[in-house]
Parts: sequence; C-alpha cells; structure tokens
Amino acid sequence: MSIKIDLLNSALNKQGFSCGKEMLDNYLHLQAGQDVKRKLCVVFVMFEGATIKGYYTLSNASVPAELAPEGIRKKMPKSYDALPVTLLGRLAIDKKFSGQGLGTIILLDALKRSYEIAGHSLGSIGVVVDPLDDDAIAFYEKFGFVRLPDSGKMFLPMSDIAQLTL
Repeated sequence: MSIKIDLLNSALNKQGFSCGKEMLDNYLHLQAGQDVKRKLCVVFVMFEGATIKGYYTLSNASVPAELAPEGIRKKMPKSYDALPVTLLGRLAIDKKFSGQGLGTIILLDALKRSYEIAGHSLGSIGVVVDPLDDDAIAFYEKFGFVRLPDSGKMFLPMSDIAQLTL
C-alpha cells in the first residue's frame, strides 16, 4: 500500500490517531468532521489503508495589513486594512510515525494546495500558521515562515511557497 493525502472521510480510523498533543488529537477525534460539514475548514489526511498518519486543515483568513512583513505590505494597496491569507490551522503527525519525514511531506502538500488555489480560485498572499509550541515554531522556521509581530502567528508568502513547491 502507498501513503495518500486526501480529504477526511468516514472510512478512516480517526480514533487510532495520536500525535501526543491532546488538543490536536481531540480535534481530529471529535470536531474535524463537524467543522467540515459547517464549511469552517477542509481537513486533509495522510493515510495508508484506514490508518491516519497525519492531518492538516486549511481555511480562509486574513491578517491586519500592518502585521504583514514590510516587503509584502509595500506592494499592497494602502486601502486594505486586512490582507487575505490561507490559514493552515492544524498540522499533526501520529507519534507512531514520527521521524520518517512525514511532517515535511504533509506541510509541502498543504503549501502546494494553498498555492494552487491562490493561483486560480481564491485570493491569498500567503499561508499563516499559529504554532502550538516551540517545537512547531522551529519546524515552520525551517521552511522560511517568519513571525508576525504581536500575534504569535507565522507567515510564508506565496512567492516563497512557489519556490518550495514547484
């Protein structure tokens, strides 16, 4: 069998997933399906057979224009108080599969999808994450995400994503 990344579906074993972070585990076990039904986000899962190895969520968001990195902000119309972004709301890998590079694979999948959507279906100047802890911050920094001032969030512009995913 091969690993696939696709939309969350009922044939997958959500209860067998454990990344070791209660908030992320509980989200997949209890809330993800409802959020999808309510159109709050889209949940993508990395799986093999019925086993979920990881997941991430994508949704629309915005950031205050004054928080955007200066290089981005200078290129934007002054009339925009907020700038459209894609929110990578959650990303987790089951701890049974840690150390196999799956975090990189699933992040690059999320960035590629975000870039493709921004290219033809939905305006977005970049991807924003809200890291849960210092380990997550270090992970995202490896891919070029920068911290947004006074928010705890991190940002990666679409121009950088194009370099990572093409």
